[in-house]
Amino acid sequence: MTPEHTPPPESTKTWSGRFNEPVSELVKRYTASVFFDRRMATQDIKGSLAHARMLARQGILSEGDLADIERGMAQIAVEIARGEFQWTLDDEDVHLNIEKRLTALVGDAGKRLHTGRSRNDQVATDIRLWLREAIDHILELIEIFQRRLLDVAEAHADTPMPGFTHLQVAQPVTFGHHLLAYYEMTRRDFERFTDCRRRTNRLPLGAAALAGASYPIDRESVATELGFDEICRNSLDAVSDRDFAIEFCAASALLMTHLSRLSEEIILWMSPRVGFIDLADRFCTGSSIMPQKKNPDVPELVRGKTGRVNGHLVALLTLMKGQPLAYNKDNQEDKEPLFDTADTVIDTLTIYADMIDGIRVKPDNMRAALTQGHATATDLADYLVKKGLPFRDAHEAVALAVRAAEERGLDLSRLSLDELRAALAPVPGAAERLAEDALAAISIEGSLCARAHIGGTAPDAVRAAIARARNDLDSQKVT
Repeated sequence: MTPEHTPPPESTKTWSGRFNEPVSELVKRYTASVFFDRRMATQDIKGSLAHARMLARQGILSEGDLADIERGMAQIAVEIARGEFQWTLDDEDVHLNIEKRLTALVGDAGKRLHTGRSRNDQVATDIRLWLREAIDHILELIEIFQRRLLDVAEAHADTPMPGFTHLQVAQPVTFGHHLLAYYEMTRRDFERFTDCRRRTNRLPLGAAALAGASYPIDRESVATELGFDEICRNSLDAVSDRDFAIEFCAASALLMTHLSRLSEEIILWMSPRVGFIDLADRFCTGSSIMPQKKNPDVPELVRGKTGRVNGHLVALLTLMKGQPLAYNKDNQEDKEPLFDTADTVIDTLTIYADMIDGIRVKPDNMRAALTQGHATATDLADYLVKKGLPFRDAHEAVALAVRAAEERGLDLSRLSLDELRAALAPVPGAAERLAEDALAAISIEGSLCARAHIGGTAPDAVRAAIARARNDLDSQKVT
C-alpha cells in the first residue's frame, strides 16, 4: 500500500480523515484552548440547545434527536457544575469536549447537532453570550460603586479641601465635589459599556464557517431564544471580526484609567506629608522590615492592573490588524486577554466599592492645606472685577498681593484689609475698591459659596448634584 493510501490513524479529531499522521503532542498543547475557553461551557450549551431546537423546528433534526440532545446536555451541565466533567487536551476546545461527551451519552444525535454550523460561528456566539453576561455584571458593579461614592460625597459636601492644578494648590473645593468628578467619569463609563453591550448582542450563529449554511435555517428564531437584539448581517464579518471584544477592552481601559487616577489620589492623600485621609487597615499591608509602615497596596495594585488592561487592549488591536477575511486561528488568542480584562475590572470594582467605605477623612488637615497656597487669590481678583476693575488689572494687583503675603510668610487670606490695600496700591484704582466685604469674599467659605451654579463647588450645589445623580441611578435601574 502506497503512503498516500495509508488509512489515517485513529483520532478523536472531527477533521482527522483528511490527514495521514496524528497531530504531535507539542502542537496539541500549542493549539489547544480548552483550559481557558472551558469557562464558556454554559454559553456553549445554551447556544447548542437553541441551535438544535431551531433545526428541529425547521425539520432538519428529528424530534427524537432533539430530545436526546436536550437530555444529554442537561447531564453535561450537571457534570460541569459538579466539577465531574473530564476535560481533555485531545479534544482541543470547549466545543469539541462537550460534543464528544454528548455523542458518548446519546449516540448519533450528538453527531447531528453540528449540522448547519461551524466552530467558527459557534465560538463567535459563545464569546458574545459570555461577554454580554460580563458586561451586565460590570454595569451592576459600577452602579454599586457610584452609590457608595455618592454616600461619601454627601457626607462631605461641606468639607473644604484644596483643588489642585499641576499638583499646586489652586482654589478651594469640597471633598464631596472632588468625589463627584469620579462619579461623572464612571457615568460615562456606564454609557460606554451599555453601548458596547448593544453591539455585542448580535447573533453570528448561522454564518457557519464563513459563507452561511445550505440548510433552511431560521437565524431570527435563534436570536430571539438567546436574547440577541439583532443578527450579524454578513457571514464573513460574523465569524471573523472581534471589534466588540476590542470595544469592551477599550471601555475597560478607560474605566480602569479613571479608577487608577482615584487610586493615585488616595495614595497621595494617605501620605503623612499630605494627611487628608486614612484608609481602613483591611486594604493595606505593612513592611517586612519597617514596623511603622502602612502601605496602600490595593490602590497601588489598581494602578498596576490598569497597565495590564491597557496591554490587553493593545494585544487585541494587534491581533486583528493583519488578518484577512475570514476566520483565522489567530482569533483563538482573543479569549485570554478578554477574559482577564473582564476578571480584572470585576475584581477592581468589587473591592473599590468596599474601599470607598473604608476612607476616613481628616477635615482639619484639608482646611490647613488651604492656607498654604493662596487658594482664594482668584476670589480677590473676581471681587475687584465686580467692583469695576478690568480683569487683567485685577490679576496683576492680586499677583502683587500674593508676593507681599509671601514676603510676610502669610497666606493671602491672612492679610488685613490695610495690608491688602497697601499691596494693591501700585495698580491704579485697585486699592480704593477694597471694602470690608473683601475679607469675607476671600475666606474659604466665601470662595466655596460663590460658586453655586450647576457644576460648581458650593455645598448646596454639591448636594443638588448628588440628588440629581441619585435620581439618575434610580431611573437607570427602573429602565
